[in-house]
Amino acid sequence: MNISSVGVLALALSGLAASNAQAATATANMPVTITIQNACNVSAVAPTTLAFGTQGPLTANVDQTSTITVTCTNLLPYSVGLGFGQNGTSNTTRKMALAGNFVAYQLYSDAARTTVWGNTPGTDTVAGTGNGNAQTLTVNGRVPAQTTPAAGNYADLVAVTVNY
Repeated sequence: MNISSVGVLALALSGLAASNAQAATATANMPVTITIQNACNVSAVAPTTLAFGTQGPLTANVDQTSTITVTCTNLLPYSVGLGFGQNGTSNTTRKMALAGNFVAYQLYSDAARTTVWGNTPGTDTVAGTGNGNAQTLTVNGRVPAQTTPAAGNYADLVAVTVNY
């Protein structure tokens, strides 16, 4: 072996020794927390408008649907109630109004339109259990046959209440 070979060998061995050295490390755990409280929200984009469209004489039922979107924490029981509207005095007297004239209508929780949707928890509201995701409920509306008032754009506003 000549001197230059010995020098190359020495350099290679010193590099090998350096690569076998362990770097020092220290570890710790970082706590990450969140507190979820029981809560429900009615979506900002829902409820959708319950629009009965343009009608002539009200000689037959006019049926339409709308939706309400509720998001509640997982496993949280809730119920959704619908108020009387601005012109009603009970769940049985909901009315759309225009200048002292009225068009009666009703809101139902079932597609057959036999169960009036009211605002008394445990009696006439719609119950559910949150799953952490948006849940959509269908509102079944009906304008029954009635004496037709003057032409115009009739409206009402119904409060949606989520009890949990």
